[in-house]
Amino acid sequence: MLANRVKKRYKHLRHRFNRENIEVFRLYDWDIPEIRAVVDWYGGHLVIGEYMRRQSEPEWLALMGQAVAKSLDVPADKVHLKQRWAGKQDGKRYERIDQTDKKIVLSERDLRFLVNPYDYVDTGLFSDHRDTRQMVRGLAAGKDFLNLYCYTASFSCYAAKGGARSTVSVDRSENVIQWARENMVLNGIDPAANRLVQAHTFDFLKKAAREKQRFDLAVVDPPSFSTTKTRNVAFDITRDHPRLLAAVIELLRPGATLFFSTNHQNFDPCMDRLKAAEVTEITASTIPEDYMNKRKTIHRCWRITT
Repeated sequence: MLANRVKKRYKHLRHRFNRENIEVFRLYDWDIPEIRAVVDWYGGHLVIGEYMRRQSEPEWLALMGQAVAKSLDVPADKVHLKQRWAGKQDGKRYERIDQTDKKIVLSERDLRFLVNPYDYVDTGLFSDHRDTRQMVRGLAAGKDFLNLYCYTASFSCYAAKGGARSTVSVDRSENVIQWARENMVLNGIDPAANRLVQAHTFDFLKKAAREKQRFDLAVVDPPSFSTTKTRNVAFDITRDHPRLLAAVIELLRPGATLFFSTNHQNFDPCMDRLKAAEVTEITASTIPEDYMNKRKTIHRCWRITT
């Protein structure tokens, strides 16, 4: 059933995405209740994840991988199997599962990004936000852009290509900041006007406020949960998003636009006290066709105007 569903989906999507020069897209996400899996296409590679539970059979993920690979004629060395855990799994989600340090270059429209399907559950590019990135690009000309929890800075690359006056990209991980730097070099983006900052988000926000840094456009896409063991600090998006957004808004000029997104499946927004002119949920216009799913929403997204 999984092989047949994936093959039909690939046939339906590939021609259109080829025309748009999009090499990363979703083929399956738990569409069949009995098959708890997600399948993504990465320019000839397959990334297949199983939504794990206590009753999961150890051989099931490998069997799914074999079936999907056979249906699309993908060789075994381009099939990448991942275990996905729900809940507060910050450690399991971000820990390495291999040590290859291999990256491949894949296209998204006229930009290119380095992805690593080998070493982590997440590959370096969240393709469900490709349309949101395009929105940011359309608004970026002449703007100072802030990207918090920037990961590998795909939003910042889009903003820079859209003519942003400057971009600042912030992430706590030294590894992903280096990855972001590689993405910017790959896309010919000037490092002088596009700054990469390794810092904890709230530390950066306090420092930026003291320095009176100001921005016209921002993206905030935090993890649902994260922990910093060395500092005994935990972030929970349900609890902490009001103070996070309030701190970001303090850095925005009048008339600025902030995109806020989360993939928390039970998120309850609390934004009524923000100092904002308008807060509008735009989820329906940010989810691409390949991520539309009756079972769950891949992310939710708001546009906040100051």
